[in-house]
Amino acid sequence: MGASNMELRPYQQEARESIHNHWGMGNRRTLLVLPTGTGKTVVFSKVVEDRVREGDRCLMLAHRGELLSQAADKLRKVTGLVPSVEKAEQSCLDDTWSRVTVGSVQTLQRPSRLKRFPADYFNTIVVDEAHHALSDGYREILGHFPEARVLGVTATPDRGDKKNLGQVFDSLAYEYTLPRAIKEGWLSPIKAVTIPLQLDLSGVGIQQGDFKASDVGSALDPYLYQIADEMLNYCEGRKTVVFLPLIATSRKFRDILNEKGLRAAEVNGESSDRGAIIAAFEAGEYDVLCNSMLLTEGWDCPSVDCVVVLRPTKVRGLYSQMVGRGTRLAPGKSELLLLDFLWHTERHELCRPACLIAESAEVAKKMTENMAAAPGEVFDIEDAEKQAESDVVAAREESLAKVLDEMKNRKRKLVDPLQFELSIQAEDLANYVPAFGWEMAPASEKQIQILEKFGIYAGEIDNAGKASMLIDRLIKRSVLKLATPRQIRYLEQRGFVHVGTWSFDAASRMMNRIAANNWRLPMGIVPSRYVPEVI
Repeated sequence: MGASNMELRPYQQEARESIHNHWGMGNRRTLLVLPTGTGKTVVFSKVVEDRVREGDRCLMLAHRGELLSQAADKLRKVTGLVPSVEKAEQSCLDDTWSRVTVGSVQTLQRPSRLKRFPADYFNTIVVDEAHHALSDGYREILGHFPEARVLGVTATPDRGDKKNLGQVFDSLAYEYTLPRAIKEGWLSPIKAVTIPLQLDLSGVGIQQGDFKASDVGSALDPYLYQIADEMLNYCEGRKTVVFLPLIATSRKFRDILNEKGLRAAEVNGESSDRGAIIAAFEAGEYDVLCNSMLLTEGWDCPSVDCVVVLRPTKVRGLYSQMVGRGTRLAPGKSELLLLDFLWHTERHELCRPACLIAESAEVAKKMTENMAAAPGEVFDIEDAEKQAESDVVAAREESLAKVLDEMKNRKRKLVDPLQFELSIQAEDLANYVPAFGWEMAPASEKQIQILEKFGIYAGEIDNAGKASMLIDRLIKRSVLKLATPRQIRYLEQRGFVHVGTWSFDAASRMMNRIAANNWRLPMGIVPSRYVPEVI
């Protein structure tokens, strides 16, 4: 099998192990989410190699020819395995010695083609760009091999997408987030600047769930000279890729940029010399490469350090693919600069830099508001997200204070879960969004009983996924002998702070002292400055 000994990065190895674990636990169809540029093809090639070693016959599915040949090349480089091909007139059935097939969805979905394969022919199927797996063609193929293990791989960070993918996949095996990839040094930091140019999209129609390209082209046309002027301010000395809605707009913008003194080139699906133009751009002969949505998948030029999105979209996967053209590391590159324009639209689902990083819609909205309020200022998107998160937490605390104020006269035996989450600073709980079927179901009777035993009011928890996470956290706190929800509430009501970090014993001692002092604070205790002794 001539497998290579390529060493995986730590997160790639974690992902590989987690995928096998999920299959081992009975999740037949599982998902892997990795941002563009972090080596998803390397991970699934190693998983395929593992399965072949176990005797499986594997199928790697993709929706475009270039992606198939890339996957085949990467598989050869990473594992030494040479795949057969199921595409057009080529069939893996003529090449039975090969344990791996790369297959085109367009070819395989045809009933005449599918029925040539026994239902147990493939034991493992990898779906590249898994956000396409919701389409009928993919479902036909997966349905034909009902017992096969399936791995879906996608770079989209969209929780909404993952929710929809829950119709096809049973679990999320592993997710490596963009912030973590940046923090751990595998992707370039991203800085975003909001350009104070109001582009009006209110007359733009919707086609197949996104803004209609021809309408966007017309809406963009009057602003092209102003956009070029803004690019002169920010893009000098940078290698820039510009995404535009139409070929005509892309060509026009290239000409305007050249007029302004930037060396600009343009490529599109009809360019006969696009390979030569891209090579010249990569070699530094051009400053700017304009394209009409050609370079969203399957093209890598790590030295790109500026991305301009002039193709507004509400599809997060598409937005992250555009930005992903500039997130790879390169010598001498310190960051990716992302130019963000103020698209004026009645709709709120337009993708902005916040969509790349913010876990919740609430934080994304606040981050976008903060950035729009300081046009021209360059924001590190991680810092901007942290600021937005703390703004959202402050707003939540303010509204919680109001709620608690209203509840003051109503004695409640149990602790409000939101109050508890804020007290222990559990952002993952506060921002939790269910993704798979079982998580979306209501909390079970047993979960409610366990939560109430821990002193949490379960009526505020509207799904089983959140209940499960909260129970896990409460059990861990109990094992670590940390303060209980009731202790935290009691002491916080008396003005003590950070009680969520106290031990159970420290909280008990303070409560006993208060009780012994006729339910008044002992002399010399200032709750806001009190730090319990560690015994």
